[in-house]
Amino acid sequence: MSAGAGASQGDRGLSPRNPRLAEGALVAIAAVWGLTFVMVQDAIEELPSMAFLAYRFIPAGLIVALIFRRSLARLPAPGWRAGIVMGVFLTAGYIFQTVGLEYTSASNAGFITGLFVVLTPLFARVVFGVRPGRTAWAAALVSALGLLLLTGGANGGSFKGNALVFGCACAFAAHILVTDMAVRRFDVAPLVAIQLTFCGVVCLVAAAVLGDLEAPSGATVWSALLVTSLIASALGFLVQSFAQQVISPARTALILAAEPAFAGFFGYLLAGDRLGLAGWTGAALILGAIVAVDAVPRLRPPRPLPEG
Repeated sequence: MSAGAGASQGDRGLSPRNPRLAEGALVAIAAVWGLTFVMVQDAIEELPSMAFLAYRFIPAGLIVALIFRRSLARLPAPGWRAGIVMGVFLTAGYIFQTVGLEYTSASNAGFITGLFVVLTPLFARVVFGVRPGRTAWAAALVSALGLLLLTGGANGGSFKGNALVFGCACAFAAHILVTDMAVRRFDVAPLVAIQLTFCGVVCLVAAAVLGDLEAPSGATVWSALLVTSLIASALGFLVQSFAQQVISPARTALILAAEPAFAGFFGYLLAGDRLGLAGWTGAALILGAIVAVDAVPRLRPPRPLPEG
């Protein structure tokens, strides 16, 4: 499926025509995002969170804008508005999550954020009238159970903190849905450039207002910024947006729910984190749901052809 009438020939060539290839790329990005959890946790101990987000997203947006400057110059005004709307929900998600972590535990935040896998098909049904299939609903619920086991669920924490992180889950679900609509009408790359730059600028202003604007320093911070800016943000959101040209919002949310499972795996490898039986069972349920949503339709017998 093409990006729409406004897509350029150059950007169409980047579009993932094969849904399997797009899903594989999305799984790879979920793995990268899971890997960055360890790096970001270390970096924000040395640099305030809002400043880190600003330094992460502004360079990522500018790099994408520079590479795809011709597409950006051709983007019509409605495309700019779509990119800003994507940026609003992306920014809201990161800010809600960051502020919420000040009032609730990381386990609470991990589980509640992961609820976007259920909220995405729910919002699609309520807001847009799109009916996800039974397999998608079942996979979403199994994935939510996996998140509950993986993170320990929302145990305790303040109502304020949990409510803020729930706002993050709602924002990320909305971001997937508005991305799905935008990439079918406009070039993907300029949309990504706009939303990343918007997010970075808002975080930069927030850091300045809060008095948290500090220059990055040290190998830990710089290595985290390089990986999160170039790979996790610039490349990651390009892959997500291109993939959503051929993958439904519900399936996108399901695949991205693998992020905390990968975070637990890399935390085990790199940071000495240890998952119990429940944690590994949760990770297996999430990854199993991703596989099942693709495999189940293949197991159904083909519909008989109409006679005549």
